[in-house]
Amino acid sequence: MTDRDYLWCAVNLLLDEEEVVSRLCPACRAEAEKDRCPVCGREKGEVSQGENPAFDWARFERMKEGKTP
Repeated sequence: MTDRDYLWCAVNLLLDEEEVVSRLCPACRAEAEKDRCPVCGREKGEVSQGENPAFDWARFERMKEGKTP
């Protein structure tokens, strides 16, 4: 396939997706347009890299001051 063929396919895939979305009711359209994970399908949110939800800030502060946990 040539570059032109790949471009034609990509554009038509986008147009097909728009056509499917345009047939949905407003509630379903809003749901379909949410940014979702391609693997699990859950809605993607803001990613906070390096943040540990189990981190104990109070213990950290105590240890930082030289106190035992």
